[in-house]
Amino acid sequence: MSQGTRTSAAGGTGPAYSRLGARFARLPLRSRLTLLTAAAVAVAVAVSALACWLLTRAQLRDEVDNTLQNVNVGPEYLQATYANCRASDPTENKNAPPSYYNVQIVQVDGSRCIGPNSQPVKVQAADLGVAQGVQRDTLHDAVTTSGADVRVLTKHIEVQGVQFAVSVSRPLTEVDSALNRLALLLAAVAGLGVVGAGTAGLVIARSGLKPVDRLTDAVEHVARTEDLAIRIPADGEDEIARLSRSFNSMTAALAASRDLQQQLIADAGHELRTPLTSLRTNIDLLVRSERSGRPIPPADKEALLASVKAQMGELAALIGDLQELSRPPEPGHSAIAVIALHEIAGAALERARLRGPSLHFAADLHPWYVRAEPASLERAVVNLLDNAVKFSPPGGTVEVRLTDGELTVRDHGPGIPQDELPHVFERFWRSPSARSLPGSGLGLSIVARTAEQAGGAVRLKSADLGGTEAVLTLPGAATPPPGAPAPQRPPEPPAAPR
Repeated sequence: MSQGTRTSAAGGTGPAYSRLGARFARLPLRSRLTLLTAAAVAVAVAVSALACWLLTRAQLRDEVDNTLQNVNVGPEYLQATYANCRASDPTENKNAPPSYYNVQIVQVDGSRCIGPNSQPVKVQAADLGVAQGVQRDTLHDAVTTSGADVRVLTKHIEVQGVQFAVSVSRPLTEVDSALNRLALLLAAVAGLGVVGAGTAGLVIARSGLKPVDRLTDAVEHVARTEDLAIRIPADGEDEIARLSRSFNSMTAALAASRDLQQQLIADAGHELRTPLTSLRTNIDLLVRSERSGRPIPPADKEALLASVKAQMGELAALIGDLQELSRPPEPGHSAIAVIALHEIAGAALERARLRGPSLHFAADLHPWYVRAEPASLERAVVNLLDNAVKFSPPGGTVEVRLTDGELTVRDHGPGIPQDELPHVFERFWRSPSARSLPGSGLGLSIVARTAEQAGGAVRLKSADLGGTEAVLTLPGAATPPPGAPAPQRPPEPPAAPR
């Protein structure tokens, strides 16, 4: 066969197996489990049947060999056979052994002398070796001249000084017949076993896949109706129960996420309505003035423009806060870096001084290094200081202290009532007394989210002698880790009214 032909033949086999595998993969899981169970049982039964057949064959062959070893051919029979040497079966005589055995003498030149009532057996090289004195005896399979299978024992015998190589053989008809019957019986048993295994596999697959069917129905129901309230019963500790519990947890998390998203959209729409309404009113006044030809007094016009600018800034700050809250973490935490918290706090203090020029800032910042996202952490610290500036009275003092990873910002303003403290980190929540002040109600939510992502926490409490104290706690160390690059302060985000 040429190389091209061999390649073509090999290439034709591969796609056939690929098509078979693809066809098997398209079958339902229940059918695949049934087929695999039946195939596994078929292989096990086939191996067991083959082992049983081979063991029985070996035992029967051993019995035949033992009987051949125990056959005793009389000296008179051998001498008569040698004296009347013929290549075919001679006439029957009274000294002949039972016809169940065949006896023949093998001579040095390979010729043979057939005993009475015996079938001639083809001489093999091993028999010739015994006749020539190369070996004492040999045991092997052979065939008669008529084609019947026999088992032959050829051994060296000396009778009255005469050396003989005598081959005693026994037909294997009974052994082969018994083995054939055993093979048919084993094949029938194997067939019944495979059919039974297939039936059992189908029953097991149906009962075992019922939880999977329930899970599939639930997933299809969610995909069809978007109903995330569905739950699957999860009994036990097996893999299916774990999968069911995981699905229930996933749908619960998705439902909670959707509720939070809807709440965020509703709150954002509510917060956007007020500045947009005020902005539309001011713009309508300006447009009506231009169209009617009745100019607005310069002082009123300047106030309107200042109000429009402030409302635009408020909208920009609200949108920026929404983007910050909705921004997912960086993939692989690639934005996480070693940050000098004392440097960030110092930079935030400089910005706070610009926003509260009449305030006094008392700072005590000790070195502290943390792992966090630089831009988010700076925004969180700025938000804390902006709140302190917004609620501090003119000429008041803002105290900022950083010690052992605990950043404390304390103002001397009106403080927060105790019943309002649990709500300060909720999105869009604003104290009734602070709703007239600029801000979106998202600043402290951003602080809480940033602290959680950095592995820390934030809390607010009423300070002694009045005012509010905000405490941001972040894990870290007073010195940067070995080999870490020198921490750099992130670029200053654009200022926005709170």
